[in-house]
Order: sequence, then structure tokens, then C-alpha cells
Amino acid sequence: MRNPFRNKTRSILSITGIAVGITIIVALGLITTGLEDSMTETLNDNAAEITVSSADSESMGTYAELNSSYEQTLANVSGVEETASVLSVYVSSDAFGSSDSSSQASSSAMASSGFGGETVSGVDPSKLNLVGVTNIVEGSVYADNSTDALIGRSIADEMNLTIGDTITVEDTEFTVTGIYETGNMMTDSSIYVSLNTLQNISDADYVSYILLKTSADANDTQISENIKATYTDLSTTTSEESAQMMSDVMGMIDTVTLAISLLAILVGGIGIVNTMVMTVYERTKEIGVLKAVGWSNRRVLLMIVGESVVLTVISGIVGSIAGILIDEIGINLLASSSEFSLGFTADTFIMAFGIAIIVGILGGLYPAYTASKLAPTEALRYE
Repeated sequence: MRNPFRNKTRSILSITGIAVGITIIVALGLITTGLEDSMTETLNDNAAEITVSSADSESMGTYAELNSSYEQTLANVSGVEETASVLSVYVSSDAFGSSDSSSQASSSAMASSGFGGETVSGVDPSKLNLVGVTNIVEGSVYADNSTDALIGRSIADEMNLTIGDTITVEDTEFTVTGIYETGNMMTDSSIYVSLNTLQNISDADYVSYILLKTSADANDTQISENIKATYTDLSTTTSEESAQMMSDVMGMIDTVTLAISLLAILVGGIGIVNTMVMTVYERTKEIGVLKAVGWSNRRVLLMIVGESVVLTVISGIVGSIAGILIDEIGINLLASSSEFSLGFTADTFIMAFGIAIIVGILGGLYPAYTASKLAPTEALRYE
């Protein structure tokens, strides 16, 4: 424990090099796990097991027009208990207004910067459970055929909206009458209004997609396949398929994260090798004396490798703490507590420390082997 810090400056630089890579692993690992948990929770919260859209839709979230009459048709499909049509309309951020001057300034600033916008979804108020909205924390649900709106807690915090503020859609002002909260980022980032009202002001006799809630004993995959076989102009996505797509995306993110981390650790690993080589060189006399008094090659080798591992384990501790702090500070600065939470799992830290220990062993092997082969007579050179 003491030997690696005989040259404090060199050891600190080596620890810093490895710690940077560990910091990346932990920081990105906590974020990606948190995202995955949030997405999984969103799928579990959503009472609809199947989403039906037009076969012409380009991707999930970008929907082509779908004939409204399909809702009744799909309601008669065996195994389907309930249906809900949804019309999605994109609005720019300058559509959000507020009776509060500071809120107006915030909204206007976001609009002028060209940053983003939001999707307003038209849904029958009695069918909100199919989109996962059940917990109204402020105000009340909008009435059918009204110009009222229900918004998620994340949108309320992001746009500084409260009960009584307005959202402009197709030149029509909607008044916020309720705020809901589910506790996860995806679901709480939505805005809902009356489907009939949104269709009327948009001159839309169509919907974007239709949600299907199936019976408890139904085979969702089979129902999905039957719908696609019967109605060739329709496309379906089950909750299981959505989960798999999200898992694939998270897998890609994890791969990129690991690649970046390993690159950083490779640079730090070179620093560890350099440190241990210099350590062996500077302690030639000491190692020669140890061998002269009976230390075996194996014991010398384990000593040097052990010192290398000590450095990298400390790097793992420093990097893990730094990764957590960076994430926590970033979330507090950029997001509200209800929007997103980090995913603390043992796997992230096991991988971080596992890589640190492997780097320590590999980085110390060559210097340790060199030290173990020193002849005791080397000590005489220094007498």
C-alpha cells in the first residue's frame, strides 16, 4: 500500500489517467441504465398492448394518416377489450404562453433560440388510461369537445406552465386545466387535449394511431399478426416489440460507451506501465537485496503486480465517485427531479472495477516479470 506512493506525483498522474476512463464508464452507465429503466417503466405503465398505425408510417413517432373508422373495426377483433384513437400534432415552443411574465420570457427565449417544440396528442378523456395517464396531481382532466389541456409534470416544469396558462395549437388557445405525474421522463413529457377538438381545428378526419388494450389471456403477438394479415394497409407494434427496439438502442449506446471508456483506459494503462517500469528501475537495489535474503521470483512478481493493482483500484474508487458527482450535478442543472433518475446497478460498478483491476494486472505484468528476473548481484552495483 505504501510502495506505489514513493513518487507521489507520478502515482497521482497514473491514477488520474485510469480514473478518467472509469469516470466515463460510471457516468454513462448510470445514465443509460436510467434511460432504460424509464423506457421500461413507460411500457409497463402504458395500458395499451398494441399500437396500430398506417403501413405508410415511416417510423415509430412519425405517423401517416390513418382512417378514423378503423377504431370501431379493431374494437371487434377477437381478444381486443378497448381501443383509443390518438391524433398527434406538433407545435413549436412559441405556442406556449403564460399569465406569468417570467414564464412568458422563458418560453419566448426557447422559441427564439429555435430549440425544439412539443407534440400535442388528441385523446378521448375517458381513454387516457390507455396512454398511461392516471395520476392527476393538480387540477382536473379536460372535458370532451373542450379547449382544455392536460400536461405532464416534465412539460410543466420545462415550460414553466401552471393551471390557467395557455397552449396555442392551430391558432386555437387551449387552457391548462390539469397536470399529471407518473414519475418517469417519457410519460411525463406529453400534452393531451380532446380528440374531437383537435380534429376540428386541424381539419383532420383521420388519426395518427390507435391503441389496443387486449384481454388478460390474449396472445398479443397473435392478435398483431392477425390484424396485419387481415388489413394489409395497417402496421402494428406490440409492447414486447417496443421493448426489444428500446433494448437494441440501449445496446448500441452501451457499446459506444464501452468503446469510449476503453480508449480512455488504454491511455491510462500506458501510464500505469510507465509508472511501474520506473518503479522497478528505481528500486533495483532493493529488489536485489530482497532476492538475496530469500525472496522468490514469484513473491517479487506478486509484489509489483499488487502495487499496480493498488493504483488502479484507487483509480476505480476515484473514477466512480467522480462519475456519480458529474451525473448528479448535471441532472440538478439540466433536469427536474421528476424527469429522470440515474440507474444505480451493481453491474455498472462491477464492470468499472473489473476493468480497473484487469488494467492493473496487465499493466504490472511486464515490469513485475523484469523485476522477478533481477539477479541478487545487481544490488552490488550500488554498494
